[in-house]
Amino acid sequence: MTSTATRLAQRGVQDGVLIVHKEAGWTSHDVVAKVRALLRESKVGHAGTLDPSATGVLPILVGRATRIAEYLVDWDKEYQARLRLGETTDTQDATGRLLASNDPSKVTEGDLQSVLTGFRGNQRQLPPMYSAVKVGGQRLYKAARAGKTIDRAERSIVIHTLELMSFDGRDAMLRVVCSKGTYVRTLCADIGQALGVGGHLFALERRRVGPLSIERALTVEQVASHLAASTLASQFLSLDELLFELPAVVVNEEQAARVLHGTPVSPVENGQFLSSLRDGNVRLKDEAGRLLAIGTHDQTGLGTIKVRKVLSLSSH
Repeated sequence: MTSTATRLAQRGVQDGVLIVHKEAGWTSHDVVAKVRALLRESKVGHAGTLDPSATGVLPILVGRATRIAEYLVDWDKEYQARLRLGETTDTQDATGRLLASNDPSKVTEGDLQSVLTGFRGNQRQLPPMYSAVKVGGQRLYKAARAGKTIDRAERSIVIHTLELMSFDGRDAMLRVVCSKGTYVRTLCADIGQALGVGGHLFALERRRVGPLSIERALTVEQVASHLAASTLASQFLSLDELLFELPAVVVNEEQAARVLHGTPVSPVENGQFLSSLRDGNVRLKDEAGRLLAIGTHDQTGLGTIKVRKVLSLSSH
């Protein structure tokens, strides 16, 4: 075992992801720092930043899981968002300065449903000035705080689902399922603008990140309780579970040793018929079912599987 893995095991912790329920007022970095302090482990990170005012699912990566963050960022996300109509703010959410106020009482549920139709599917979205997007090497929020507006390019996003859950004439509760890179506060501001009264994101809860749902999420306090009771290990999702979307390729003992040294393996050598395997990333596993590495399958290279990232403990 690696020294990191040994330390984690001694504390009843494993490499993997904890689904943490972030509370309002904390930054994503705050949550990482709190979990890092609890676990006394330096290798802790997160996948998918939440604004401080938002709550809900924040995937916390522990140990070797920090090495697979790039494979998790493409997951879609589900939110429950409260859109407040009639008020426009400079940050597009409730933390910002009020820029304009309009009476939303003439907006009907039918009007709202009609406008929502135009925001479903493939969209182009302009990143908000109060965001961590870099333009010309500068974070947009830093320019915004200095009173500057920077030209920035629209981005392609997908709104898979946009449902109206309730509407009281002022606040609309929305269910949003969207692609990575989507700013829900910008979506809310754009909907308000399309209705002609303006609007902003009043409250946001992230319900799901890929397969990680809020039903399994733990508060930081609950993480501490599980740790004290030595039951925290059961709350982790393993690397193999997290990479479930990647096809699995089993290698024999000799090839497993090569994989752990970063050496490519060939389908001909391992006796597997891989002509039906699509090009792209795969999980390389040994005959005992242990995850060894992430590889890339390339049919143009005679089906060779190149090792991209070694993950097995045996490699250290």
